[in-house]
Amino acid sequence: MVKDPVCGMEIEPGTAFATREHMGQPYYFCSENCVKQFDANPHQYAHHSSQPAASATTGFNPDSSLLQVELPILGLAKEGQPGGVLIRSVLEKLHGVERVVMNAKAGIAVVDYAPETIQILDIVTTIKKTGYQVGGAQKRISIENIRCASCVGFIENELKATPGVLNASVNLGTQEATVDYLPEQTSLKQLNTAIESWGYKTRPAVSEEPVDQQQAAHEKEYQRLMRKFWFAALVSIPVLITAYPKFIPIVKDWSMETLRITWFGAALLTLPVLFWSGSDFFTGAWAALKHRAANMNTLIALGTGAAWLYSVVAIVFPGIFPEGTSEPFFDVVAVVIALVVLGQALEIRAKGRTSEAIKKLMGLQAKTARVIRNDMEMDIPVEEVLVGDVVQVRPGEKVPVDGVILEGSSAVDESMLTGESLPASKKVGDEVIGATLNKTGAFKFRTTKVGKDTALAQIVKMVQDAQNSKAPIARLADTISGYFVPIVMILAVLTFVVWFDFGPQPQLVYGLVTAVSVLIIACPCALGLATPMSLMVGIGKGAENGILIRSGEALQTAQSIKTVVLDKTGTITKGKPELTDVIVAAQQSILSDELLRLAASVETVSEHPLAEAIVEGAKAKGLALGKPEAFEAIPGHGVTATVDGRKVALGNLKMLKRLNVDLGDLEAKSETLANDGKTPMFAAVDGKAAGIIAVADTVKEDSKEAIAALHQMGIEVVMITGDNRRTAEAIARQVGLDRVLAEVLPEDKAHNVHLLQAEGKKVAMVGDGINDAPALAQADVGLAIGTGTDVAIEASDITLIKGSLKGVVTAIEVSRATMRNIKQNLVGAFIYNILGVPIAMGVLFPFFELLLSPLLAGAAMAFSSVTVVSNANRLRGFRPKFSAK
Repeated sequence: MVKDPVCGMEIEPGTAFATREHMGQPYYFCSENCVKQFDANPHQYAHHSSQPAASATTGFNPDSSLLQVELPILGLAKEGQPGGVLIRSVLEKLHGVERVVMNAKAGIAVVDYAPETIQILDIVTTIKKTGYQVGGAQKRISIENIRCASCVGFIENELKATPGVLNASVNLGTQEATVDYLPEQTSLKQLNTAIESWGYKTRPAVSEEPVDQQQAAHEKEYQRLMRKFWFAALVSIPVLITAYPKFIPIVKDWSMETLRITWFGAALLTLPVLFWSGSDFFTGAWAALKHRAANMNTLIALGTGAAWLYSVVAIVFPGIFPEGTSEPFFDVVAVVIALVVLGQALEIRAKGRTSEAIKKLMGLQAKTARVIRNDMEMDIPVEEVLVGDVVQVRPGEKVPVDGVILEGSSAVDESMLTGESLPASKKVGDEVIGATLNKTGAFKFRTTKVGKDTALAQIVKMVQDAQNSKAPIARLADTISGYFVPIVMILAVLTFVVWFDFGPQPQLVYGLVTAVSVLIIACPCALGLATPMSLMVGIGKGAENGILIRSGEALQTAQSIKTVVLDKTGTITKGKPELTDVIVAAQQSILSDELLRLAASVETVSEHPLAEAIVEGAKAKGLALGKPEAFEAIPGHGVTATVDGRKVALGNLKMLKRLNVDLGDLEAKSETLANDGKTPMFAAVDGKAAGIIAVADTVKEDSKEAIAALHQMGIEVVMITGDNRRTAEAIARQVGLDRVLAEVLPEDKAHNVHLLQAEGKKVAMVGDGINDAPALAQADVGLAIGTGTDVAIEASDITLIKGSLKGVVTAIEVSRATMRNIKQNLVGAFIYNILGVPIAMGVLFPFFELLLSPLLAGAAMAFSSVTVVSNANRLRGFRPKFSAK
């Protein structure tokens, strides 16, 4: 590899855009722009060739504080120069970006940036806003036994400093790291090494394993911790007996020599407690020390280690201590480690319950499928089903994978995925979704998606990704946790000094007890767990109710929504025209059904979008349609044809005036229909006005109720549509909307959302079509109707699986309930530490002569985390205003 002297990009000599020779030295260039700059002033760039090549992703130039990142841009090579110009122009505007060099031919952007001002993630996010994606992969890695909130930040920073890593996030709740990286520039081994350098073991992500394996992994970890607890607890019994001889009937009569021998025994007994039951604390503390850092493990290791060392010195050299201070604290070592390990085990058990929603979703999957191969039916595991297989489904069976019906019909219960309680009727050509329940009929279908491509698998992945993401409030807790441990260590030293210098006799004992209590009671874990545990449950509850929340950030933002913007077509309305009215002219003797039959017969050969609604309406009433003859479509007016010997005309006002038909009072009635948002069509039979047939995109049954619920929550509801104002306001009156933005072009929807945001409001946009995607991306929270287009769903923050606006209400309710729970956890964790640490320091001693025992400090610390997880589990009882089932 050689280096472009202008931009610093590493390139292969054979693929270089151009070459130059200067003062006997060859130079290679990645683009025309670099060649021009070099030709203009070769001396300026000549010395660059001798510099070491920058790292591919976070390159280092010895003469500069800037870093360099080389990003592959998907689709750029195909788009060519215009795409490169667009990306360069937006990146150059970023504060902290010094230089951008685009190689459109290779599909690469090279960016020099100041790491103290801007991060790679900001650069990647900016590129995404131009419509391009940065190439890369995402990997979830399980981190065994991570319970330290301080370590979250350390591991994230270590991963982000790894060449090739675009972003990294560690979730204490799921004990997993989610890493976005460039596979050609870094490997999984390097990612694992970065994590393991902090003393933790890595393994493939547990969340990607089957449910039974996940449960087995949780149970294995629980049993491991419980074995350590029971060992420490059993050792604690004899140690406690020797620690408090005055209160034990037989032991209180022992001589000091006998007691001292038993204390030597206690020292030996507590060694395996330290280095087996407490091994996680000491390995974690040592790994942190190697990085010149401190974490929760450091606090426990220091506290118990100091107590054990003091105790050993006190029994080996009692003469060096003041009288009455040479008694050991081996009970602190054994009991504190036992309690903290027990707390971790209970936390693991409680965490298992927070992922119930994922287990429920995964449990929906059918275990086997009845596949027809070589004209033979065979039952095979669902994992062995291939795309293109034909599968037989009988009444009462689950649909194993996604596909399209080839033969038969049935009613399928899709409530487990969509929340729709009524079974959906399915016929040949209709799509069926894996994990749904077949009710009445039998059918055969051809598989289209299997394994990780099925709708259920995608939903599970989306929920897992969201649970592994971070809400902005969690980053605050992580930052505080990072400073927390060093502050506690300083406070512990100050506590010891104050008690040793100013405390009552025995000062050394008081100083040691209070310092150890401070180290042990401080719990950054409760802070670190406060957000991810609630987030896991909240996002899971959303999934149970047909709401797929993509990230913690979307969940947090949704709670503060003040304005909801609704697209009209397909969101408030059904998105499909339906027959609404058949009005017969006063002077006509024709019946309404006969008028509808004649009109529908004419429309059977029409290609007008409203024609299908009239035909479907007639068929729904069981009318037998005739065959039209002499059919003629008059553009901008309507259609004419002869049906059963009668001449029928159907069209707008201009059509009937052209035919010189007297409309009578029909014109006034058509105005009323139009004011209600309907499209009236005049019908004439044998040259006389026969009546009006009206068609409209009708409002969904539950739209009005959902909008009323949003109003009750104090949220303004705005409708945005490209329709004319009269139609838009008619729909608005029907559903009770506050505000209407009508005649808005598709490309202007995002601009209108921006104008609402400029009023200082947090805005949510709800849409379903391709033209809604920019507005969904612009809004603070974008909600896509699950029955809509893939583009809209991709651009959204929240997906409503069922095509109902009630999902918007539920999404905001889930968000508010989850954020309320997170705040309770954070307040509880802060109060615990703010009160606990001063009490451990001994602030109550001058007033009540009360000191906190290290044993009580250990118990409090152990159960503070359990309390946070238990409070998060209360969210499992959340019930939305509109039940999904």
